[in-house]
Amino acid sequence: MYSGGTTGEFYAMEFDEFQAVARATVEEAQSYGKPAMVGCGSTYTLGATRRAAFASEIGANAIQLVLPYWIELGDDQVVPFFSEVSAAAGGLPLSIYETTRARKCLRADQHRAIKDAIPSYLMVKANPGSVGLTPEGCEVLSHFLNVFVDETEWPKLGPKGAAGACSWLFYWKPQLSLRLWELLRQQEWESLERETSPVKRLLDFAITEFESKGLTDTALDRFGAIASGFLRTSLHNRGPYPSATQDDVVTLRQWCHEHFPEMLKV
Repeated sequence: MYSGGTTGEFYAMEFDEFQAVARATVEEAQSYGKPAMVGCGSTYTLGATRRAAFASEIGANAIQLVLPYWIELGDDQVVPFFSEVSAAAGGLPLSIYETTRARKCLRADQHRAIKDAIPSYLMVKANPGSVGLTPEGCEVLSHFLNVFVDETEWPKLGPKGAAGACSWLFYWKPQLSLRLWELLRQQEWESLERETSPVKRLLDFAITEFESKGLTDTALDRFGAIASGFLRTSLHNRGPYPSATQDDVVTLRQWCHEHFPEMLKV
């Protein structure tokens, strides 16, 4: 369980807000005997180290980092950045959230160099444009990291070593996400292909229908969870990024009713 990813709008949080959300996440996870990871992304090293130190202080089990995403880091700055922030967290297990939004994608040898410098680097969340989302890159990285990809990529990348996902689907339909996870664990690739097919169609529809309106990430996750009936939450996310509307919820529900009714069964 973790907070401070894109759905959690880490990029739009003041430090006091980050502290409140991180503390609530860790305390809630601990109350159920589950580990908690805290995303500590920031545009500069001090911002990330302050967050990482706080995550360690409140008893988080791991931290997640992104590369600073305003000014692109040079190659010689990558390992020192992660090393400094990891040290501030007391060497907690480290996940890297790799995205082209950080203006730089790491090569496989750079991931290896980070691992050599920080043995607690355990997982990479691979997104489109990153090496871990290619069959060759996933296979290389999986020898020394847990490679997490979208569930819809499991049929292709599971055989190459993909080990899990930081799931958007879990907000919408946790039962389905867990069923796909069991198929991944059992290496049932044909079943995974069949089971993820309607999820891919749903994702394609959401991108075509809603991203043209500027809705992405947390906006999609929020109204998808509301449309499926799994979560009760606000449609509002922080500007300048647009929020979904109730009409969007109705549109998504109607599509699911016609094409993927299982998504609406809570």
